[in-house]
Amino acid sequence: MAAPGRDGDLRRTFAAFPPRDSEGESFAGTWWGRAWVTALEGGALDPARLARGRGYAEQGHVDAITVTPGLVLAYVRGSRPRPYRVQVRLRTFGDADWERFLDAAVDRPGHIAALLDGEMPQSLADCGVPLLPVPGDLAPRCSCPDSGHPCKHAAALCYQTARLLDADPFVLLLLRGRGEREVIDALSRLSAARAARAAQEKEPEPLPGVRAADAVARRGQLPPLPAPLPPPPHPEQPPVYPASPGGPDPFALDQLATDAAARAHALLTTGRDPVGGLTLWHDAVRLAAARPGSGLTAATRALYSSLARAAGRTPAELARAVAAWRQGGPAGLAVLEEPWDPPAGRFDRARPLLLAADLPAFRPWRNHLTHPRGHVQLRLGRDNLWYAYESEPGHDDWWPRGTPDPDPVGALTGLDAPEAL
Repeated sequence: MAAPGRDGDLRRTFAAFPPRDSEGESFAGTWWGRAWVTALEGGALDPARLARGRGYAEQGHVDAITVTPGLVLAYVRGSRPRPYRVQVRLRTFGDADWERFLDAAVDRPGHIAALLDGEMPQSLADCGVPLLPVPGDLAPRCSCPDSGHPCKHAAALCYQTARLLDADPFVLLLLRGRGEREVIDALSRLSAARAARAAQEKEPEPLPGVRAADAVARRGQLPPLPAPLPPPPHPEQPPVYPASPGGPDPFALDQLATDAAARAHALLTTGRDPVGGLTLWHDAVRLAAARPGSGLTAATRALYSSLARAAGRTPAELARAVAAWRQGGPAGLAVLEEPWDPPAGRFDRARPLLLAADLPAFRPWRNHLTHPRGHVQLRLGRDNLWYAYESEPGHDDWWPRGTPDPDPVGALTGLDAPEAL
C-alpha cells in the first residue's frame, strides 16, 4: 500500500507503487476498486492501449500520485527519457449531493465504522448519489502526442488509482470534492445532532455521585467515594460555536477546542502532552497548519495575523513555515529554518544521481543543492530525506513544494512543472 503524503486535507500525495506480477489477477481487490476499473475499461476506445497501460502500471512506470478534488495527477514514464504529465478528471459533488450522501451514511452507524476501517459499504455507494464513476465519467489528459481515449499513460494512471481506492476509500470521497477530515467532522456532527434529539425524548439517567446530605454528615459517617470513571475512548466533538458580529471566528474556536480536547485526552490516558515540548513558534505553526484548505481566506488571514503576532513573527513568515510543516512536520520546519553541514555520504552522492537523470549540475551550499537557474532547490534534512523548494529565478524566495523523498530525483518528481528543470 502506498503511504500518503502530508500535503493537507484537500491534497494528498501517494508514493509510487512498486512493480507487481499479476499473472491474470484482477487489478483491484475491492468491489469499489473494480468498479473504477470497469468505468475505465467501459469508456475506452482502444483495448490495445488499455493493455499497454496495464503493463505500464504493473511495471511501476507511474510515479507519485497526487489527488485533489476532481483530479488525479502523476508523471508516467514511457518510451522517452522525460516522463509524461497525466491527469484524470472526475466531476465533484455539489452541496445537495453531499447532503444526501452524508444523510445516508449517518442512517446506519455501521457505515461510519466501515469507512474508518477502510471499507466502502455497497449500500452507501448505492444511496442515490453517483459516488462511483461509470463508463464515460473519467476524463483523461496526457502531455504525450497520442490522441487515444485514453492513451496508455492515462490508462496506467487509472489502473494505479484503483489500487489507491482499494487501500483507502476516502480517496474516492476526496475526488468527489471533500477531504477525509471534513467528511468525518460532518458525519460526527450529524450523528451527534441525531443522538441529542433522541436523548431529549428519554428520561435522564442518574449520574454517579454522593448526595449532598451525606456529604455534609459527620466525618465518621461519610460513605465511600464512587470509583473514578474510566477515561473515554476518544475525545468528544466540541459544541458548535455561533458566529456573531465582532466576535471571534467560530471555526478558529472549534479548531482550538478540538486541539485542546485531543491534548487533554492524551494527557489523561498516557500522562504525556504530545506537543508539550514545542516552542511558542512551533506551536503557532502547528495550529496554523492544522487549519484545512490551502487558500488564505479572510478568516485564515486573521488567524495567521493573530498567531504571528503572538510569536513575534510576520504573517508571511508564518505562511512559509506552515508550508514547510505541511511538507514534513517538525522535520520539514527544521529544514526551512536550520541550514546544517551534512557528513560525507548521502549528500555527496546526490549530484551524480541528478546528473544521471539528465539534470544540470546543482550548486552545493551546506545542506542545499540549487539549480543553476536558481528556481529549484533541494535540501537534505537531518531525517535523510530530500525536500524540494521553488523560487522565482534570481529572487532567493524559497517555498517548500512536493513531498520529501529519500531519493533527490524522486523529490523533484512531485513538483508541478518538472519540464522547467
